[in-house]
Amino acid sequence: MNILFCLTPKSEVAHLHDNWTLRQAIEKLERSGYTAIPMIDRHGHYIGAVTEGDILWTLKKRYNMNLKEAENVSILTVERRMDFRPVSINASMEDLVQMAMNQNFVPVIDDNRIFIGIVTRKDIIRFCYEGYKDNNLSES
Repeated sequence: MNILFCLTPKSEVAHLHDNWTLRQAIEKLERSGYTAIPMIDRHGHYIGAVTEGDILWTLKKRYNMNLKEAENVSILTVERRMDFRPVSINASMEDLVQMAMNQNFVPVIDDNRIFIGIVTRKDIIRFCYEGYKDNNLSES
């Protein structure tokens, strides 16, 4: 099974750029409504994902919760507590399911580590359910 069937392409994924400020990241997270969001560099390479918690704890620890100061802070200074590991576009569905057990979404990269999109846990569950449903109908 090709994971592209479950892929949400980068053009449809809210993401951060590594040259953004902390404040820009906060605003992007707020607009997107997500709790975690992928980050890419200027060449499109996947760097990791930033969560609301990562931002909250960075603000608390380093900036005394001062949002005004966040306008001058690089998003790269945010400590990320969880590593949202990507999979290759050539990964198997088994690899994808394994990663999704611990992550809300799985970033997908090409052979040059360029971020091309994500596969959400919801899409994986939908795919598995459809397969289950199809198998049960054919057995009846």
